[in-house]
Amino acid sequence: MQPGWRETATAWIDARLAALNLTLAGPIDQPHLRPWSTVLRVPTRMGLLYFKAVAPVLGHEPGLTAALARWRPDCMPEVLAVDPARGWLLMRDAGLPLRARIRAEGNLQGWHNVLPLFARVQIEMAGRLDELLALGALDRRLAILPAEYERLLADTGSLLLDQPDGLTREQHQRLIALSPRFADECRRLAEFGLPETLHHDDFHDGNIFVRGQRCTFTDWGESCAAHPFFTTVVMLRSAAHTLGLPAGAPEIVALRDRYLEPWESWAPRGTLLEAFALAQRLGMVCRALTWHRVVTSLDEPYRSQNAEAVPGWMGEFLEIFE
Repeated sequence: MQPGWRETATAWIDARLAALNLTLAGPIDQPHLRPWSTVLRVPTRMGLLYFKAVAPVLGHEPGLTAALARWRPDCMPEVLAVDPARGWLLMRDAGLPLRARIRAEGNLQGWHNVLPLFARVQIEMAGRLDELLALGALDRRLAILPAEYERLLADTGSLLLDQPDGLTREQHQRLIALSPRFADECRRLAEFGLPETLHHDDFHDGNIFVRGQRCTFTDWGESCAAHPFFTTVVMLRSAAHTLGLPAGAPEIVALRDRYLEPWESWAPRGTLLEAFALAQRLGMVCRALTWHRVVTSLDEPYRSQNAEAVPGWMGEFLEIFE
């Protein structure tokens, strides 16, 4: 953050509170700080608010979040104020992270209501694909992914070739050799006919909040216009990690099936499972591309501290074919 940033942000918050007839009930603190975003906690006499500021590389998040809140107020953040030019967003508290509920209950039942709701949101947002792109959602549509794959592999510095936590030159050559197959699999996935739509590239139980029966989907900075099933790449890993379950545990398979239920209006279950398996592979590359976008925007030492994510995801993708 630039010098004086906190004072400028606090003045903006104060002005927004005055416009909303809200008054502070305590000091503003900073519970979350990352190189690409920060969050301030704003206690008021009418409840807790949160202010979020994002770096320019994810600067579409405030405007996109405000649009999603208008379109689906039942499950999106309650946005009180937004400054898209500065990447600022003021929202009401949405409750506890889903992760906290899952850990307290010791099971994944909390996901079972969340997943079909999110799938239905994706189905609805397919009709707003052009609007999502206009709002700045990252373009990861299947038609352009092969070119993005090749562009990523051309940036050998980001792949940390023959460096700790990086790819070897041999792995890099194998990934290059896989380019035609990657393009073919993108075409195959498109042929299933499922609509490209809103994809949350960091959809985990720390970005979903619950209060009573309501859940709120947050943190839209890494959202894309992409194949919907890409969202489950991070989601299933997160669910398994929270309770220390293996990737193929029955509880994880049950979450996959729960997510796919609303999509049965688009294709038979067998077809969905085929598309799902293919999307799990291609979605790893989508995740690597998102990390590449973020990491290459960072200054040191933050760039080096996060650099392993790009070769890490590409290495996992390569392992599928070995």
